[in-house]
Amino acid sequence: MTEKFDVIIVGAGPAGISAAITTARAKLNTLVIERGNIPGEKNVFGGVIFRHAFEKLIQDFVKVAPLERKVIEYQYWLLTDNSCIKLIYRDSNFKDKPSGYTALRAKFDAWYAKMAEEAGAMIITRTSALKPIIKDRQVIGVETDRGEVYANIVIAADGVNSLMAKHAGLYRRRKPNQVALGVKEVIELHRTKIEEIFQLGMDEGVACLIFGGPLKGMTGGGFLYTNRDSLSLGFGALLIDIANKGKRPNKILEEFKKHPSIHPYIKDGVLKEYSAHLIPEGGYDAIPQLYTNGMLVAGDAAMFVNALEYRGTDYAVESGICAGKTAIYAHKVKDFSANTLKYYRKLLENSFVLRDLKKFRRIPHIIEKNKALFDTYPEMLRDILRIWHTVDGELGEVKIKKIQREIFSKRNPLMLIKDVVELIRGVIF
Repeated sequence: MTEKFDVIIVGAGPAGISAAITTARAKLNTLVIERGNIPGEKNVFGGVIFRHAFEKLIQDFVKVAPLERKVIEYQYWLLTDNSCIKLIYRDSNFKDKPSGYTALRAKFDAWYAKMAEEAGAMIITRTSALKPIIKDRQVIGVETDRGEVYANIVIAADGVNSLMAKHAGLYRRRKPNQVALGVKEVIELHRTKIEEIFQLGMDEGVACLIFGGPLKGMTGGGFLYTNRDSLSLGFGALLIDIANKGKRPNKILEEFKKHPSIHPYIKDGVLKEYSAHLIPEGGYDAIPQLYTNGMLVAGDAAMFVNALEYRGTDYAVESGICAGKTAIYAHKVKDFSANTLKYYRKLLENSFVLRDLKKFRRIPHIIEKNKALFDTYPEMLRDILRIWHTVDGELGEVKIKKIQREIFSKRNPLMLIKDVVELIRGVIF
């Protein structure tokens, strides 16, 4: 296989396919290389996508895409070993104008890839991209396990451990405190049972974000999402913390499933799918060089994930669109050097991708360093509520004193103030 294309895209995830749709519609000869048997086979995410980025490419996206349920309720759980504190936000506005939908990647990505093929892109599967072909410091193609292919521009959208970007010298290696391991199960459950448990209409869904519990002492969180006739349950935690904890990821997930606040939701279900995936968690400061002569980097390969909001898919789509627009511009001016491809960075800086990541750049550092956010504070809040809701004739003023002692025994006043100030600075300033 030795051919020449205008654009080669490595990876058929949301970033790669969004780039392919963009370039193919501009009549650029576009090739997508995917190592899975079908697009989506190797791709994993928690389960919620946001419509706004997809609607830039797909007219009537919500009507035509294979979505599971529209998210009308968000739940935030704080777990300890045997308790759960929940904050529930349900909004009737989301019934008519939802921004998030649950989805299953095997279905969704295969459909999205067809949109790229309909636009004119060629997709080859069961093909591994081994490294970029570089000549005179210019990326001119991709070496695959089926031969060499050439292009004016290569877009690396091959995941967090991007071989394309690494071999092109855009990063050396990912640090274990910049990458999380996500583990997920899809548990089949009858749709009427899901709607009964969560009090939902037939196309309505819930997204639960879970902190603490089996992840005590680790930076990360869990999730529980409702699909049409299944639940997506899993967690993500920094690699360095999983290693230090000394627990196998599947063991941690089993502990989640046995937790008294989670088990009732899944006890009647049947396991249908198990998957694991590396997730970029380093934020703005972990972003690699995004372009070089003949190459652009998009999606997870560019570390475009906002861990604060559990968002990555819309960042992938937007970065793919920006990469596609840059490729179109480069062909227009007939210059594929880094001097022209720096236009990609400009597009990203004007989009929500780099603006959001830059705004919240302190958050990954704060939550990594302050493990109290994931163990001390959930336990502290549980103890406060336990004291307050224990009715045994004890005077209210005695309860208040007990609560004060409980708080200051776990975190002294100066540390409390420092934690609050750091979080406020990380989010607001």
